[in-house]
Amino acid sequence: MHASREQAEAVANRIESEAYDGITTEEILEKIFNYLKTHRPELEHQIDLRRAVSLLRPKPDFEMFIQELLKELGYVATSNQLVKGKCVEHEIDAIAAKDGKTFFVEIKHHLNHHTYTGVDVCLETQARLEDLREGFEAGLNSIKFDRALIVCNTKFSEHAKQYAACRAIELIGWRAPYESGLESLIEDKRFYPITVLKGLDRNVHEKLVENGVILLKQLIKRDANELQAKTTIPIETLQNLIKKAEELVHRP
Repeated sequence: MHASREQAEAVANRIESEAYDGITTEEILEKIFNYLKTHRPELEHQIDLRRAVSLLRPKPDFEMFIQELLKELGYVATSNQLVKGKCVEHEIDAIAAKDGKTFFVEIKHHLNHHTYTGVDVCLETQARLEDLREGFEAGLNSIKFDRALIVCNTKFSEHAKQYAACRAIELIGWRAPYESGLESLIEDKRFYPITVLKGLDRNVHEKLVENGVILLKQLIKRDANELQAKTTIPIETLQNLIKKAEELVHRP
């Protein structure tokens, strides 16, 4: 939720004056969010971005979200394929190609957004990549993978980042890479998931996803009447959601 320097300083000063010994991080974040609404009224319709991403279902929501994000970043992405390795067949979340390189993409989603993605995920991904490469060399599959890419909705542990750097595994996660992590990509490109909308009913959420709407950008491009006919979501609900989505996506 980007704010100007002046807005950020005003909020910081207010929180500093109200802070007390033992105040929790959650309380501080809630205060930041509430006070920013004074400067950014459209935030009234939005919940915390990190929590919003965690509210996506691992499948198909988060996988769809990441596949769309990869396309936004210039990758040619295909999803959910079975590819034979030398030893076993692998179910692959996504295959992405860019700049002449082909990436084996592992997508990890944690319901608890405070959970770290650990080195075990990197170890498993590297092992799968090696089996896929050996499968290609043995003529068991036709995809020559150059590198692995792990995308998750949380932070990576230090061991995970260290191993990934050693094995040339690319990472996209919360603050990973540090200045262009998942949260920065979402904010910079206004790539908000529908779960960022405050008060979104779970049933409405699922019906929208079933009809190919995982992003606010996708929602505002759809005709409300057509979407109502396909989802049976009340037209008033859809119009209200589209209005909120437009305010967030098209904010200054």
